[in-house]
Amino acid sequence: SSVSSLKRRCLVPTLVLPSQTPPPSSAMPRKPIVGGNWKCNPATTKAATELIEAWKGTAFDKDKIDVFICPTALHIPMVKEGIEALGMAVAAQNVSATGFGAFTGEWCAEHLTDFGIGWTLIGHSERRSKYGDTDEITAQKVEICQEKGVKVVLCIGEMLEEREAGKTDEVNQRQLAAVIPKIKNWDDIVIAYEPVWAIGTGKVATPDQAQETHAAIRAFLKEKVSAEVAEKVRIQYGGSVTPENCKELITKPDVDGFLVGGASLKPTFMTIITDTAAAA
Repeated sequence: SSVSSLKRRCLVPTLVLPSQTPPPSSAMPRKPIVGGNWKCNPATTKAATELIEAWKGTAFDKDKIDVFICPTALHIPMVKEGIEALGMAVAAQNVSATGFGAFTGEWCAEHLTDFGIGWTLIGHSERRSKYGDTDEITAQKVEICQEKGVKVVLCIGEMLEEREAGKTDEVNQRQLAAVIPKIKNWDDIVIAYEPVWAIGTGKVATPDQAQETHAAIRAFLKEKVSAEVAEKVRIQYGGSVTPENCKELITKPDVDGFLVGGASLKPTFMTIITDTAAAA
């Protein structure tokens, strides 16, 4: 009938544009989460301790936001106490796909737990593109961390040529599909969407681009895992996040925080934390 036909037409937008559905946060608020990835920085331990000292001047509400910092592996024992004293968690930037044994240059999930480190990044685009971390290796790392109780910030995202070819969702879904079968406890997973073309380039996905992609990630999780997981998992945006652009990005319903690179090496990183918490 014409009435049923009209109803079908009215349903189409919400089916193909998940970002137009009521934001999941209205049903189950997701606690914002901000991470600072120091990468292979700073140059000295003195610079690292001075940065932490500069952060002490700004407090944030730990009930409203989770914060983690990823120092270099060598810096971790020197900065861990200072970072944790600020109410932040310490995370590793990477972890081995193997365990103890003859694996020169590696550290494994058991080392992290023994050292009191509860978080690690896995699958960062620099690991994928420069150091050969395939989808399969990334999945192995996630599986081990799940077994050992280490929380994972799973990084996904497309290259510039992939975005220009309209393959953003395809790439994200491929990277997610590799790890989904390995995940038993989604409470220990945070997803960081980082468009590779925006990392360290000064280019930033627009708030609408970020929202569209985050909504597509959530829709894929709903289809492949469950509506509950899709609703509760936190999805960070990463890619040239600054104190100037974070306020608008965090207003988007499917953006739950940020994975920050270069800006996390500055005293003003605290502004990103406080502005994100204020939006909660």
